[in-house]
Amino acid sequence: MNALSEDPDLWNDPEKAQKIMRERTRLDDQVSHVRGIEQSLSDNVELIALGEEESDEEIIAEAEMSLAGMKAQVEKMQLQSLLSGEVDGNDAYLQVNAGAGGTEAQDWASMILRMYTRWAEQRGFKVSILEISDGEEAGIKSATLKVDGDQAYGWLKTENGVHRLVRISPFDSNARRHTSFASVAISPVIDDTIEIEVEDKDLRVDTYRSSGAGGQHVNTTDSAVRITHIPTGIVAAVQSERSQHQNRANAMALLKAKLYEEELRQREAAAAQAHGEKTEIGWGHQIRSYVLHPYQMIKDLRTGVETSQSSAVLDGDLDMFLEAALALKLTAQTDKE
Repeated sequence: MNALSEDPDLWNDPEKAQKIMRERTRLDDQVSHVRGIEQSLSDNVELIALGEEESDEEIIAEAEMSLAGMKAQVEKMQLQSLLSGEVDGNDAYLQVNAGAGGTEAQDWASMILRMYTRWAEQRGFKVSILEISDGEEAGIKSATLKVDGDQAYGWLKTENGVHRLVRISPFDSNARRHTSFASVAISPVIDDTIEIEVEDKDLRVDTYRSSGAGGQHVNTTDSAVRITHIPTGIVAAVQSERSQHQNRANAMALLKAKLYEEELRQREAAAAQAHGEKTEIGWGHQIRSYVLHPYQMIKDLRTGVETSQSSAVLDGDLDMFLEAALALKLTAQTDKE
C-alpha cells in the first residue's frame, strides 16, 4: 500500500487514489495499535519484574492497573478485527422511520436520528442527510443518512429493527405516560466491486418537491427523487442535492444498497432456518427498549445489556450495545461453522 501511495501517477484517478489512501490509513492504524499494545505489554511486564525485585508494591500496582486497561482495549480491537464480512468495511446508509402515533412517534424518530448522528460524529465519521420528511408539529416522519467512515456498516449492521420508548409525553397536557416506536434500517454503501443488476422495467421513478430543510431553491423545484423497485416494493428517496440528476444517481445507489441488504437478510434467514432457529430476523423485530419513566433504563432485548445512563446513550454512547450485539452475532456464526 505504501508503494502504491507513492506512485506519481496515483492521482490521475482520484477515486482510486482515495480508496488506496483510505485503505493504507486503515491498515497503518491497525498495525500501529498492535505495536503499541505489544510495547506497552513488554514495558509493564518489565515494571512488574522490577517491582518484585525491589519489593515495590506501588510499581507493581501501577503496572497491573495499566495491564487491566489494556485488556479492555485488546478485547475491543479483537471484536473490531472480526468485522470481516464482505461489506463490513463499507460506509453505511441509515434510515429512520417513525411508527404509528403521530407527533409522539415523530419526536422519538428525531431523537433516534440525533442519537446515531452523535455516535457517528464521536467516531470521526462524516454524516450526510440524503432525505428527511418533517413531522406535522415536531420531529420527523422519516430520514435517511449516509455515514462515511471505516467499518461504518460493520458497526451499525446489527441496529436493524424497532426501538421502543416509554416516557411522559411532552406533548400531553395531562402528563401521561406514552409508548412510542421508531424503526431503523441499515444498508451498506455498495462500491463498484459488487455488481447489483437492476432493470429499468422494474423501476418507477417519481420526482417531487423537497419538504425538509435545504434552502429556497430545493424547496421550490421538483428536484427530489423517489425510486421504487416494483418486484420488491423497496423504495429509495433522496432530496439532498439541488440537481435532480444528482439526486437520482444517489437514490439509485441507495436502492442498490437496500436490495443488497435484503439479499443478505434472506441469506441469514435461510441459514437460520437450516439450523433450526426460530428467532425472528430483520424488520419488525424490537431490539431495544428505552424507558425514561417511571425509572431510567435502556435495555437491549437480544443481548440483555442494560444501563441507567439514558442521557448518555441518547447522546450517542452506543458502543456497549453495538459491541455486545456484534459479539453475539459473531458467536452464533462461529457456532454454526
